[in-house]
Amino acid sequence: MKKTLIAFAILFAQNTFAQSIIIEKAKIEFERQVNVWAGLPPGEFGDRMKQNSPQYSSSFFTFESDGKKSLYSPAQQKEEIRRGFFMSSPASDNIVYSDFENKRSVSIKNVFEKTYLMEDSLRNAKWKITNEFREIAGFNCRRATTIIMDSVFVVAFYADEIMIPGGPESFNGLPGMIMGLVINRLHTTWYATKVSVTGINAMAIVPPKGKAEKTTRNKLADLLRKTFTNWGGNSDQNIWSVEI
Repeated sequence: MKKTLIAFAILFAQNTFAQSIIIEKAKIEFERQVNVWAGLPPGEFGDRMKQNSPQYSSSFFTFESDGKKSLYSPAQQKEEIRRGFFMSSPASDNIVYSDFENKRSVSIKNVFEKTYLMEDSLRNAKWKITNEFREIAGFNCRRATTIIMDSVFVVAFYADEIMIPGGPESFNGLPGMIMGLVINRLHTTWYATKVSVTGINAMAIVPPKGKAEKTTRNKLADLLRKTFTNWGGNSDQNIWSVEI
């Protein structure tokens, strides 16, 4: 009886310890996947493109954070499908720096052969947390949803064991690290594939710099709207891509 009680106490202590593990610094690898076919026009042209190109395009990013700030940037590509100009995405090589303490963001965005340095406040999304869960990269992640840019529905999955209030691109504000992101209107998903808790270089987590035109999120969106209006096209999807 005594041995049984001791064994139970040890098991209880181990479970309690496992549940209390908190990660405050991390390096996380993300795979960004785009359903290329979903953006093709119907008809003969779209059918021909489907015959000559894979349905999904993957690119990879690294998120590194010391708990107070983070840097999300393209990683060395494991797999990348080069596409033509009209199918390229403005979000395919974003670099996003987030300062959680001062609620500021600095990002580099290449939009149709022009580079912008966007300085703004952190996104202030209003999240709705649900009771649904999904395992991502070994973590039990809780589902949350929000709407950005008035009409774009976003699904996120966050791990509360990783106490970093950030995520891929400029998404943040949940009580844990965003490990998965789904934006159906962009035909795009982001999922963490690996989490490391060692080798975090806080000195390298700094705002991006470079020769670029300075702007803000709203100014860049207005510029794109005007540009696409002049071209006679629909700017919505490209604006959404830039603002994420």
